[in-house]
Order: sequence, then C-alpha cells, then structure tokens
Amino acid sequence: MEPADLHRALAPLTARIARRPLDDALQDWLNAEVGAGSAEFARLRRVCEAGVAEGWLCQRAGGGIRYGRVFKPEPALHDFSVDVVDMADVVGPHHAHPNGEIDLILPLDAAARFDGCAAGWLVYGPGTAHAPTVTGGRSLVLYLLPAGAIAFTRG
Repeated sequence: MEPADLHRALAPLTARIARRPLDDALQDWLNAEVGAGSAEFARLRRVCEAGVAEGWLCQRAGGGIRYGRVFKPEPALHDFSVDVVDMADVVGPHHAHPNGEIDLILPLDAAARFDGCAAGWLVYGPGTAHAPTVTGGRSLVLYLLPAGAIAFTRG
C-alpha cells in the first residue's frame, strides 16, 4: 500500500460529502452508508492499518500520540485535508474546528473509544472544539478537515 491508495479510497467519499453541512445528519448518513461493516469502511481500515505498519502514516510523535497530515486540501479531495492519528488511552491537544471536522474511528482494540464513540464516523460542526480522547485501548482516527482548518487552543 502507499499514500495513493488512501487518496483513491477517499476521493469518491469526499465527492459525496463536499457540499453537505457538517452536522448530525451527515454523521448519521456516514454511519448508515459507509459505517462499520461496510466494504468502504473495511477498505479505509485496511489502507490505514497498512500505512501505519509500513511507516508512511503517523510519521510524527509527541505526547504519546503518533500523527501526521497525509494530504493537504486539494481539488481532488474536494478541499479536505487528511490527517491520521494513532492514539492509545490518551488525551490529545485541545483544538477548535473553524470549519468542522469529520472523524473516521478505526479501533485497533475492541474496547477502544474515541471521544466516547466506537468504530464509525463522528462529525463536529463548524466552531466546535475538543481535546481528542481515546479510552479503552488503541485506535486510529482519520480526520477530514474542510480547507485544512484547525486551531490548537487551550481547553
């Protein structure tokens, strides 16, 4: 696997969500259409797990978290940036989402939860903020950020 495999897996999805509001309705749609148990979810999981194992995802480390921006916002990804983090029983740095954030939660341990959520999608609307938290084990989380906008803040 290589970054291009992740790009190919994400481009059709970002096309389907590009002009939708980042809200509960989008979260419900993502979990119904491409949630845990779907072929698309399984494909994204395989690529992300391979990317971490092969070392091209989560190339940086700090504060008990491995992380990295895979793609900057670009037209082929409908102006979403893509980041992936590898977290285990840790609270990450507090940050705000000027344009919102779409999270794909890929637990590596069955009991792992990201911000209290199991495998699937979590959507934060524009202007929200949080300290990303993984409990119950280890999880990968793929973040889609509209226009790559993120602001690290104090919680």
